[in-house]
Amino acid sequence: MKVVILGKGEMLANLIEGTLNANCQIAGVFRYERTVIPRMLLDILDFFKSSSDVTLIKKYKLHEIKCHSANSEKFKKEILKLNADLILVGTWPEKLKKEIIDLPVIASVNVHPSFLPRYRGPNPYLQTILHMEKSSGITFHLMDENFDKGAILSQKEIEIFPGDTGKELKERTVYQARLMCTEILNKLREGLIIPVNQNEKEATYFPNIKPDDIMLNFAKESAEQIHARIRAFHPWLPCYVTYKNKYFIPNPYKLKILDEEHTTKILQKNKIAHPKIGDIINTNYKSRSITVMCKDWKSLKMVGTYLYGFLNKPFTQMYIKNLDIQQIRD
Repeated sequence: MKVVILGKGEMLANLIEGTLNANCQIAGVFRYERTVIPRMLLDILDFFKSSSDVTLIKKYKLHEIKCHSANSEKFKKEILKLNADLILVGTWPEKLKKEIIDLPVIASVNVHPSFLPRYRGPNPYLQTILHMEKSSGITFHLMDENFDKGAILSQKEIEIFPGDTGKELKERTVYQARLMCTEILNKLREGLIIPVNQNEKEATYFPNIKPDDIMLNFAKESAEQIHARIRAFHPWLPCYVTYKNKYFIPNPYKLKILDEEHTTKILQKNKIAHPKIGDIINTNYKSRSITVMCKDWKSLKMVGTYLYGFLNKPFTQMYIKNLDIQQIRD
């Protein structure tokens, strides 16, 4: 079976491994970077900092498709020339036209990192943690003209652990994608998979994030929600704690929620009689720690914070040492 793989980064790398483990022929690989980065610049980037997918392409001497779009006439001719049985897509923001989807002999299959039909959209890793879900998933489904709506071939639930950031969830998800890829390709070759339509009544969709989403608002969210937000955005974007004209960036791996009793003890110790939501109620400059009162009367202790900005970062400890315990502006 001849497979053409479209994708990006870790997901692409794991789909390459999974396809090879199924003893399928990889007729071509199309990296998403080819559609957004000029060819000469990409060649330079690949030379100085080779990613996991590029390393595999070189290691196995795979044919790399070089087009500006998966909807281009050039890509269409390439698929026809390669006589592809299957197009396998993982992490590909471009919406494919029906004429492209219908090109392979067997099917075009997308790999979506959620338990469809829930969490359709561009970044389920982030969204599932942000919404404090206990589990996410990985779904292989047939492609149609709509994003993430095709019939399901196979899917697996993936547990989200309490300390997970988007990074850890993504790593576990793409690894499962590799294992499932091998299994699914073997079954497709033998005609043993029956597609199952998605239940639209259970569908949820979350769009791309907005700039305001990374600004922490202690007046609107509980300690658990703030904790989840900081973890969800890592490693793509940092979240920011606003204090006067400065921005602190929390460490997503050094967060601790303090319950009401513990928060009350801190208030008594620091002689804060009338605390407000968003108050900084405790600091420790040595550990670069800031503790903030949240709307549910719990507080969030953030250790290892640092000031945003190349010139500001070295002065984080000094700034925290002189920090006033007062309200953080929204």
